[in-house]
Amino acid sequence: MDNVAVVVEDAHPEDDLLGLYEGVPLTERSDYGGLAMPDRITLYRVALCEVAGTTQDLIAEIGVTVVHEVAHHFGIDDDALEAWGWG
Repeated sequence: MDNVAVVVEDAHPEDDLLGLYEGVPLTERSDYGGLAMPDRITLYRVALCEVAGTTQDLIAEIGVTVVHEVAHHFGIDDDALEAWGWG
């Protein structure tokens, strides 16, 4: 992955999300060119902690969330992720 920032915030301001990809998927991009801002993957700490019962659950949920958001960076949509068990 190139030019992708991964950040952690407390919570999404409007939705109850675990993570969010913001950018142009590689399948829709021709080139970054020049000084393009990086795509962004945000993990939402409070929501992730709320769905996890234990530290091990939290580690697993973070892993699933990161894979899910990275998949969006590579152009994989929610329907495909759901079909593969990563929904």
